Amino acid sequence: MALTLFICLLFTICNTEANNIESITQSDSITVKFEPSSVQLELHGTQNVSILFSRPLTQSTDIIFTYASSDKLITFTQSLEIVRPLPNITVENGTISSHITLDAVNAGSVTIGINESSSEFGDISRTFVKVTVVHSSAVTIINIVIGWMYFVAWSISFYPQIIENFRRKSVEGLNFDFVAYNITGHFSYGVFNVCLFWAASVQTEYFKDHPRGVIPVQPNDVFFSIHATLMCIITVIQCFVLESGGQRVSIICRVLLSIMWLFLLISLFIAVGHAITWLMFLYFFSYVKLAITVIKYIPQAWMNFRRKSTVGWSIGNVLLDFTGGMLSLLQMFLIAYNTDDWSSIMGDPTKFGLGLFSVLFDVLFLIQHYILYRHAQHGYIVINVDKAET
Repeated sequence: MALTLFICLLFTICNTEANNIESITQSDSITVKFEPSSVQLELHGTQNVSILFSRPLTQSTDIIFTYASSDKLITFTQSLEIVRPLPNITVENGTISSHITLDAVNAGSVTIGINESSSEFGDISRTFVKVTVVHSSAVTIINIVIGWMYFVAWSISFYPQIIENFRRKSVEGLNFDFVAYNITGHFSYGVFNVCLFWAASVQTEYFKDHPRGVIPVQPNDVFFSIHATLMCIITVIQCFVLESGGQRVSIICRVLLSIMWLFLLISLFIAVGHAITWLMFLYFFSYVKLAITVIKYIPQAWMNFRRKSTVGWSIGNVLLDFTGGMLSLLQMFLIAYNTDDWSSIMGDPTKFGLGLFSVLFDVLFLIQHYILYRHAQHGYIVINVDKAET
């Protein structure tokens, strides 16, 4: 956490002067914004959206509406209409607000911005309204509920293992490689989320690359990553103070983690030297998280196979992780259906693939616990022998 706060402070200090200069140069310009800036409509629904100016215009201005999908400008002849095309409007001098009417035509999402002929306006790259048209508002509500369900499932999934360790006064059966990978992965995810959520300078870099995008980190993402890191720290402490059966982190794990941390350290110096942006440096943390998600379950699954037992490996953790993973995948499909945007799944194979990969490992752990080694106790298989057969 100290490293996270230090990086955020570094971002803020390095960009304070630049932000002040920008605010001075923009102070005399008219700012324009849509109100609301995000709209969700049910199919064939309509809604009025206001265009607000920071002060009255001193000259008439023609406003032309532009449309974008995933930061790429489009026309409605190139893509399926989401909302009915808006007529261009002329705003008279003295005007301080105007309005448009959105008419939902097909499910999907589009970002509507403006182009204008007035030199009075400042930077309008961040002047837009994001419009999402869904088949059903009820499905949207279901998606919100599912989102909170898997958030809770994943958040409390750390506790069964901690309780199991405390109850047994032992961490035998819990693979130390898994613990080492897990804390590194969640810490890396925490650095990415915390900095992108709170560091204004990083957000500025993000919007430079994605002018009509939104920050992809929500408050619950920040809470989850911080909470997960703390739970991993508690587990690590248990590994030091409880009976471990002589287990140690493997050489392979040490080498892989050393390579990852060396990569991040070198990237930090490169970012300080302005050879890469701070945003790119944060993306490297997310790449470490992705790599760890792929490999972290393998040592635990192999250890269970070698011991022919899952004793010491909490099945409660697996059940909650499996529940969260399945709900997450279900939400992805419901969102894709509701917005007719199947590219949100197929266009992001990494996110979908990692979610599916974790669920498949959970299934393997369930098979090991309930089928393959269900009679195992303390790492050995209990065999019932009929006393008559001697």
